[in-house]
Amino acid sequence: MLDLMNIARTEAEGGDLFGLLNDLYEPTDVRPNGYPDAVVWQGGNHDGKIEPVAHSMTDAFALLGTMAAIDVLGLPFYAVPMWSQYRHDYKLEPLSWFGNMPCISIKWSTAGDAYVNDGKGGKVVVMGKSGNAPLRTQAGVYCNVRPYGPITAVRCMPCLPYSQDKNVFGVSAETGHIHSEMNTPGVQLAYANRLFLQMVHETGRLGRVATKPTQAQEDGINAGLHSWLLKGTKFEVGRKYAVDPYEEFKEEIDKIIALLPANFKEGMENWGGQIEQHISDTNYGLLVWDLIEQRDCIVLATDLDGDRLTDLMADISDPLRSFGGMVAKHLGKDVDMRKVWNDMGYTTGNGRDMTSVMHRMTGPAIHEQTLGSADAMLLRLLDGDEWVGGTKQPYDPRIHFVLIRDAYLDANKGNKELEDFLDDALKKFDEIYSSGQRPGFLEGYKDLKETITPWGA
Repeated sequence: MLDLMNIARTEAEGGDLFGLLNDLYEPTDVRPNGYPDAVVWQGGNHDGKIEPVAHSMTDAFALLGTMAAIDVLGLPFYAVPMWSQYRHDYKLEPLSWFGNMPCISIKWSTAGDAYVNDGKGGKVVVMGKSGNAPLRTQAGVYCNVRPYGPITAVRCMPCLPYSQDKNVFGVSAETGHIHSEMNTPGVQLAYANRLFLQMVHETGRLGRVATKPTQAQEDGINAGLHSWLLKGTKFEVGRKYAVDPYEEFKEEIDKIIALLPANFKEGMENWGGQIEQHISDTNYGLLVWDLIEQRDCIVLATDLDGDRLTDLMADISDPLRSFGGMVAKHLGKDVDMRKVWNDMGYTTGNGRDMTSVMHRMTGPAIHEQTLGSADAMLLRLLDGDEWVGGTKQPYDPRIHFVLIRDAYLDANKGNKELEDFLDDALKKFDEIYSSGQRPGFLEGYKDLKETITPWGA
C-alpha cells in the first residue's frame, strides 16, 4: 500500500514531493508532442490489452485520490507532475506537457487560489492559478462537453469576453481571432459548433443554442458560424433569431471560414435534427423544465454562460428535492425525497459527480473534474480529525473512480472486458462507501485495496 499520509504531509510542508513520486513510479519513453524533455512516469499493469490513460498529478485530494484510485485499479497509466509548486517553478511548462500527451488524459482542478513558495522565503499565488485557462490554450481545446442527467452542455472555449465596444471589434484574417477586450479564437468556435450539431444529429436529442448575438459582439460571430454551418443541412430550426447572424456579420465570419479545412462541412448535408435558438438567459428556465420533464437535450453555450448553465444543473436538484419534500410534508407525508427522486427515474445528484470532457483541435480528449473543497478536507486529514468532531464527513473519492471509468472507456472503445471490470470496481466501491458511516480516507483506501482485485491480477 502507498503511504498516502506521508505524501500528504510532504506536499503540505513543501517537501521533496517530486523525489517521493519519482521513487514510486517508473520513467517512460512516451513523450508529449513537441516536448522531448518532459517528465512522464508510468505505472499499473502495461499488458498490451489496454490503452493507457495519462493522469495529471495535481494538488491535495486531486493528487491523493488519483494515486489511491490508480493503485487500487492497477490499470496501465502515464503520470505528469503538475502540482501547484511544480508548475509554478517550471513557469507552467508542465501544462504544455500534459496538454500535449498523445493519449486520453484526466485533468483535475481545485477551486480557489493556491499559495506556493516564491523561492525567497515568501508565499505567492501560483502562476496560472488552477492552470485551466493556460492549459486550454496550450492543448488547443475548443469546447468542454458536460453531461448531467438528460442535459449535455457544449461550452465553446475559450470564449469569455462580452464586448459591446464596436471601436475595438474585428476579426483577424490571419488568425481568426475575434478582437475586443480579449482575443477569442474564432476557429475554435467553429469546431465547437460543428461538434454540437454532430451530437444532435447522432443522438437524436433536441439541440438548444444559448448565445447573446444581439448583445455581445463575440456571440454574434459565434451565432453566425452556427447559422453558416446549418446551411445545406437537414436540421429543422424551431425558434429562430430575428436576424440571421451570418448575414449580419458575414464579412468578419468569412475570414474565419477561410481558415477552416476545405472539408470542414463534408458529410453535413446529411445531418439533421431539431434546433431551438434562444437568448442564453432564457435557457436557465427552460433547462429546469428539461430536468423536471426528463427531456434529453444538448445545449450550445459560450464558456461564461455555459459555466452558469452547468452550475445551474449542478445546484438545482437539491432545491427541487427539498421543495418536493415540503409539498409531501404539507400533504401529511414523511418521505425520503432522495429515494422518491431515484424511484421516479431522476439521476442527478448534487453535481459532485458531474464530469466533463475537453475536446482538442488535434489529439485525444482530456477528461476533467473540479474538486471544490479538496484543500480544506486535506487539512482535516492532516489534523487527524476528518469528521471535525462529528460535524463533517470524510472525503468521498468516488468521483475519481467515475472519471477514471469514463476516460478508460473513451480510450478503449468497445472493450467489454474492461467495462465489466470498471463497473464491478465501482459497485464494490459503493458497497464500501454506502454501508453505514463513511470510512476515513485511509481506511477507505485500505478497504478498497482488500476488496477490488487489480487489473490483470
